[in-house]
Amino acid sequence: MRTEIMVIQSLRTAWGRASGVAVALVLVVWAGAADAKSAPESFADLAEKLLPSVVNISTTQTVEAGTGTGPQFPQLPPGSPFEEFFKEFFDRNQPQQRSRRATSLGSGFIISKDGYVVTNNHVIAEADEITVILQDDTRLPAELVGRDPKTDIAVLKVKPEKDLPTLGFGNSDVARVGDWVVAIGNPFGLGGTVTAGIISARGRDINAGPYDDFIQTDASINKGNSGGPMFNMDGKVIGINTAIFSTTGGSVGIGFAIPASTAQPVIEQLIKNGAVKRGWLGVHIQGVTEEIAETLGLKKAQGALVASVIKGSPAEKAKIKAGDVILSFDGKQVDEMRALPRIVAETPVGRAAKVEVWRDGAITNLKVAVGELEDDTQVAAKTEGPKGKAGERSIDALGLTLSTLSDQVRDRFKLAKDAKGVVVTKVDGEGPAAEKGIRPGDLVVEVSMEEVESLNQIINKVGEAKKAGRKSILLLLEGQGGLRWVAVRLSKS
Repeated sequence: MRTEIMVIQSLRTAWGRASGVAVALVLVVWAGAADAKSAPESFADLAEKLLPSVVNISTTQTVEAGTGTGPQFPQLPPGSPFEEFFKEFFDRNQPQQRSRRATSLGSGFIISKDGYVVTNNHVIAEADEITVILQDDTRLPAELVGRDPKTDIAVLKVKPEKDLPTLGFGNSDVARVGDWVVAIGNPFGLGGTVTAGIISARGRDINAGPYDDFIQTDASINKGNSGGPMFNMDGKVIGINTAIFSTTGGSVGIGFAIPASTAQPVIEQLIKNGAVKRGWLGVHIQGVTEEIAETLGLKKAQGALVASVIKGSPAEKAKIKAGDVILSFDGKQVDEMRALPRIVAETPVGRAAKVEVWRDGAITNLKVAVGELEDDTQVAAKTEGPKGKAGERSIDALGLTLSTLSDQVRDRFKLAKDAKGVVVTKVDGEGPAAEKGIRPGDLVVEVSMEEVESLNQIINKVGEAKKAGRKSILLLLEGQGGLRWVAVRLSKS
């Protein structure tokens, strides 16, 4: 501050009163620079405040010993004089069947004065005993309140003799790439370890579960940090440290945390119900590529393309159809396909949610009563489709040879009796269909949003698309991986 005053005084002396405008301009610029966030001088005050609310999690598990690989009894002729000798020797030296106690360590944090503690599910999975260790080394036995493997979150409960220091959640949605963050945990069992870094990326999908939306950070996170909190500079929890990317097992500056926006509703349900109820729509979806967007008339590639609708599902009752592109759900934008399952899952069961879909070149608004997701939810059943006339045709514009369904074709490609559409019999290895991974045996179920009834229908649609100047045509295929939409580029030949 003294330096700033000296500089301002020097400016006033040099320029005098006539230059007051220039001095005022310097002050405005200076004030703007002062408002910009800079690296903190120290994290000490923040760490001192937060450390008492971060705990170590110790678990023990009984592991049954295997049969071992001790010396094997030799094959001897019956009645051999050595039989009794070797039997006594091997019985005495065979390893005993014993169980052992395995111990593992992790991290957690306190969210209520009466002892609710949050950690990762994988920290306490299969544990027989769970112990929460406070900063002052007080050890409290913990009970499992509930856990959710799909988001890797668990809630524990301890019974403290006095009120515990707690942490509050912050708004992880407003956290930006480049913001400072602090992580506290129990790496390698060392306890109470503070590391700092920045948010490196948002919305990471690392294939850890169906609702991946991780915050990536370069704050050092190592084995044992799992379940610990990630803080913003206000001391609020904006993430739960969960995973690292490493080739060595140690930190290489790529760690991942579950955002508070994902964790909070899960934690609340676990405390209230001991389990998590998730919304269910009942559709199979895929991403919208630039080519698919072009064929559907969308200005940009966005949303989730409905490949199929599960029979009897909330989606079917709401008149959602295969070929619809879901652009928003319950007022939340679906920017990309993988966002929809997370948005639907977070929607309360029974809510009448508004759904905005792109259909036939225009936006259609629907309402769906959100169902409850069950682990044993069945996929859509195949339905009988129109039968086409026998024949086989090559479509050079697609690089495909297609055939109508016959008993011989069904047997050749092991297709179900109730299969519908036309079947791919040959694929030009250098054609546009091959680029999209279409293979012999795939069924073409729809073309340009219409059910396939004949080979001529596909040929006519290809001709119409070329005449309209479109670059691709949209096919609904059924293969070993289920239904999927594919925008196949039309060759110029």
